[in-house]
Amino acid sequence: MIEGLDAPMTGDGCRAELFGERHREALKAACAEEHEVWEIYANNFGPDGFDQSIDFYTSSPRNRTFVLFDGDELAGMSSYLGIDEARQVLEIGGTYYRPHLRGTGFNRRVKDMMLKRAFDCGIRRVEFRVDRRNGRSQAAMKK
Repeated sequence: MIEGLDAPMTGDGCRAELFGERHREALKAACAEEHEVWEIYANNFGPDGFDQSIDFYTSSPRNRTFVLFDGDELAGMSSYLGIDEARQVLEIGGTYYRPHLRGTGFNRRVKDMMLKRAFDCGIRRVEFRVDRRNGRSQAAMKK
């Protein structure tokens, strides 16, 4: 695996730690703050699907899932998905922010932090995927 990719990250007022069991209940509670969004995600991290989805994400050696923090407050999650070391490619996805952090610039700060880490570790291409039903993510990508 690409060295350093899964190390803790710090950015502009944000930070990320690799998901561990110590985060499970707090992240599950954060993801339960909104129910409708999980209808348009490929994986349901809502109350009924969280455990199965987080286990699926974290069981793949080609994924790295991070718990995100705004200062010391748990803010959500994001992942490096489909890491292809040979092609030096990965996707940033599976991103969820608690509702009160949306529209605050937190997304930009997290994405800057994650992009910097990926490129510093030798990744040549980072991909993003946005569901056509997810207008909020589309608007964020335009920014």
